[in-house]
Amino acid sequence: MARDTIDSTPIDGRDELVANLASGGKPPEKWRIGTEHEKFGFHTDDLSPVPYEGPRGVEKLLTGMEGLLGWEPIVDKGKIIGLGDPTGGGAISLEPGGQFELSGAPLETLHQTCREVHAHLAQVRQIGEPLGIGFLGIGMSPKWTLAETPVMPKSRYAIMTAYMKKVGTMGLDMMYRTSTIQVNLDFEDEPDMVKKLRVGLALQPIATAIFANSPLTEGVPNGYQSLRGEIWHHTDAHRTGGLPFAFDEGFGFEQYVDWAIDVPMYFVKRGDTYIDVSGESFRRFMAEGLPQLDPDDRPTIGDWNNHLSTVFPDVRMKKYLEMRGADGGPWRRICALPAFWVGLLYDQASLDQAWEMVKDWTTEEREALRRAVPRTALETPFRNRRVLDVARDAAELARQGLARRARLNGAGFDETQYLDPVLETVTSGRTPADAILAKYKGEWGGNVDRVFAEYAY
Repeated sequence: MARDTIDSTPIDGRDELVANLASGGKPPEKWRIGTEHEKFGFHTDDLSPVPYEGPRGVEKLLTGMEGLLGWEPIVDKGKIIGLGDPTGGGAISLEPGGQFELSGAPLETLHQTCREVHAHLAQVRQIGEPLGIGFLGIGMSPKWTLAETPVMPKSRYAIMTAYMKKVGTMGLDMMYRTSTIQVNLDFEDEPDMVKKLRVGLALQPIATAIFANSPLTEGVPNGYQSLRGEIWHHTDAHRTGGLPFAFDEGFGFEQYVDWAIDVPMYFVKRGDTYIDVSGESFRRFMAEGLPQLDPDDRPTIGDWNNHLSTVFPDVRMKKYLEMRGADGGPWRRICALPAFWVGLLYDQASLDQAWEMVKDWTTEEREALRRAVPRTALETPFRNRRVLDVARDAAELARQGLARRARLNGAGFDETQYLDPVLETVTSGRTPADAILAKYKGEWGGNVDRVFAEYAY
């Protein structure tokens, strides 16, 4: 999650919000790939979580990264909580439980994306190893209880934590004990956005199945392939889900704005202060202000951008689209997740074929997929087939799309190589979660600690 914005441009009405989203449209030659991934830090000597403070804490890790990279510190009430590339590239931020996140720079090719991933992981090892800190690529904290999980000193998270308890049963697990890989992709115009959003929403459960990697909780199997995927169903129904209205005739930027302005807010940022306005609506904020603020205080573009970052549908729209369905995982899968979606959405023929594949899926079928996949992943029944069969079709479309993109590296290889982990999964029918469970029940002898050795970056 990148830093909160402070753009003070005033908003006069809903039409400006629609125009703000529409302004993200770009011609294909300017489309970029922005990859984000989270990982769990742990102390390598005793496998304990990494607190914020102390000689081997997150604060030390961030200050070390600041010295290594020369990036600008992001500070909240005197505490360093992230780093930003002053040249406009990526950012490092903290999730609520200390998950260490890289929000990658907008890059042209998957070759650049994978180089960025490798460089970042080498950098965190360089700083982390002397501190006795390692990093784990998995979708759900496999060992620690919620009570054992540290809390990062970010003001927005304190507001969110208090509100989550009111609206769902697993919101705190989502915040503190899950990790994801996501990719942010561009659109050309409104019709292109609509098709990409719809394909992304329909196929997001398929990505959840392919990347399912959260089968352990508090040291034992939790009964799910992707418990992270299940947690989202119990977080906050107002701001999550598959956006069924996106498939209605006439859907576009306006309809997304109309949904988002009625999603309950969390906070408003004024200067360096976060003001708790949880439960209020952006619609009311625009119309009459909010009782927690000065009477003449009205929303700005910065407020709108911050609010958009607090809605959590399966595909989130800003001035680009965020694919949000995948569990965190080993380093090859950090490159594979963007490869899957770039191949599907950045090649017109693959996008058109993907839309043909999903366009007659009903609202009920899409929701049934979302509900079933966290537990049964690739074995989930769907239309007299299995999700595995759909995943194979989607992976092949992605492979063809990457081949047609024909973006070559210096050695003459195209981007299809980064899809290999996906192709291995859909060929074998075994998810990353299956592999973990097999080891847990076999060679690990039921000892969850082994995951920290074998799945650390």
